[in-house]
Amino acid sequence: MSGHSKWATIRRKKEATDGARAKVFTKIGREIAVVVREGGPDPNNNAKLRELISKAKANNVPNDNIDRIIKKAAGDGDKTHYESNVYEGYGPCGVAVIVECLTDNKNRTAGDIRHYFDKFGGNLGTTGCVSFMFSDQGTIVLSYENQNEDKIMEDVFEAGASDFNIDGDIIEITCEPNDVPAVAEAFRGMGYNVISAEAEKVPSTYTKLTDEDAIKKMNCLLEHLEDNDDVQNVYHNWDMPEEPDEE
Repeated sequence: MSGHSKWATIRRKKEATDGARAKVFTKIGREIAVVVREGGPDPNNNAKLRELISKAKANNVPNDNIDRIIKKAAGDGDKTHYESNVYEGYGPCGVAVIVECLTDNKNRTAGDIRHYFDKFGGNLGTTGCVSFMFSDQGTIVLSYENQNEDKIMEDVFEAGASDFNIDGDIIEITCEPNDVPAVAEAFRGMGYNVISAEAEKVPSTYTKLTDEDAIKKMNCLLEHLEDNDDVQNVYHNWDMPEEPDEE
């Protein structure tokens, strides 16, 4: 994820991850393994697992892969233990960055994350140094056809969401982070196509970069972080320039 909670940014992220499908499979696989161990392998009794299966399918992870990951995590054969770690720091020109990781070797991960920050003009900080600039929010992106705004508003509040924004044929829904699985499921039941459903961190303020070298370093920092198998999510408050739509 990125700093902006906008469909354009989500779409750019999806296009980028589609170009590195193996990385996506690895990251989602770790998430599935963790929620299976926490809540069991039956998606009917594990809402988080149901949502991750939907996320995996949306990212074109084959059903066989999903089933294999679930069975492996539920069995005794896989002894890999993934630990959740969060790193906070500053990118070039003080851009706030939060990095969420799932790792089986926190020393390796911490070293990698610190190296990226140092190499690309930033510095890794202490816990809490930038998280106060972000709030937790659930974001669900839907596509729809032939719905009027009054009906959408009715469905939004019936599903338990708090707000919505319409951009063309895309609806961006906001809700409480813990409510994401239930709200997404409610929309599916109403016939909406759920494109993505995530709990994310949204910045309260944004930082603009005008120096070309700083922009280049910030892009490199994000690319290296997102390319690391241990990194699950990256949040930042860089006011990224909009990319023109391709004709």
